[in-house]
Amino acid sequence: MSLLILMAGLFVASALLTGLCRLLAQRFSLLAIPVSRSAHSKPIPVAGGIVLVFLFLLVVSYYTASGLIPYTEFMALLATILIALLGLVDDLKQLHVRWRLPLQFVAALWVVLWLPAVPAIDLGLFEIGNLWILDILAVLALVWLLNLFNFMDGIDGIAVSELAFVSVLSLFIVMSSEDDVMALLSATLFASGAGFLLWNWPPAKIFMGDVGSGFIGFSLGVMALFSMQHGSMTVWTWVLMLGIFIVDATFTLLRRYRRNERWYEGHASHAYQNAARRYKSHGKVTITVILINCVWLAPLAWLSVKRPDFGVYLAILGIAPLIALAIKLQAGNSVDFDSSTEEL
Repeated sequence: MSLLILMAGLFVASALLTGLCRLLAQRFSLLAIPVSRSAHSKPIPVAGGIVLVFLFLLVVSYYTASGLIPYTEFMALLATILIALLGLVDDLKQLHVRWRLPLQFVAALWVVLWLPAVPAIDLGLFEIGNLWILDILAVLALVWLLNLFNFMDGIDGIAVSELAFVSVLSLFIVMSSEDDVMALLSATLFASGAGFLLWNWPPAKIFMGDVGSGFIGFSLGVMALFSMQHGSMTVWTWVLMLGIFIVDATFTLLRRYRRNERWYEGHASHAYQNAARRYKSHGKVTITVILINCVWLAPLAWLSVKRPDFGVYLAILGIAPLIALAIKLQAGNSVDFDSSTEEL
């Protein structure tokens, strides 16, 4: 009951604070100005992700002081502040990758140093158990996840909808394992994200900005490490829950890299962006992503917890059709569609 009360309070607080943040962003001209690759045609208030950061850190601080969240995990979560600050600076004045990326690795390394050893990863035919390799993989995964969410936050509602899906499914899964820390963090992100989504749903009235997208991706990565160490979820559970974002961002990056394009520069060639142009709707694409998550990926993610010995095979099963979809939507190629294109 107390968790439900917390979620209700966070939902209301997030909705109200996001509205206030929108007004302040307009007042101080903190706006996303449309450019050639933009999916919006008029200036939109940005940096609304500050609300998500504030509420998350407020809850984490309170429950650390009350003894629910262990000190070491609290210290690991403090790295999200650096990620949020980097995102905020990037929103205010574009931060060059030569500064952004090293600091992201510093934050990821901080997390890994504060946490116990990363559990072994079962790849089916063999297992990765070397602690050095596992730590390196954890650092790389954290940096990739925060950038992944940044890449995928390109149309209205898609990134915060993914946050809501992942966090509520995580909450559902860990409730049966009595992982109180994961339940608290998942509930906090879900309720805060749902409140923000009221303003970010197509047509968006405010964007979360890099301060929000990077923070979300990094926080989910830290939570993935928590859940693996608590034994409540596996790495394959997270791969499945984040499947659409992982496939689209990774496939697009690899295709751009092969063409010697600068992966870190802005573009509009993700599969979801091509789909939004093809069907002339942000809402249709975001709803489709939600449906794929709920109907296809959620059952497989739940099954990966019940049968961890099949985790890698379930991940392959879940990811394979997403790769086919990314290829069909020409991920990595910016495609324009004429006015005769059939709508969904």
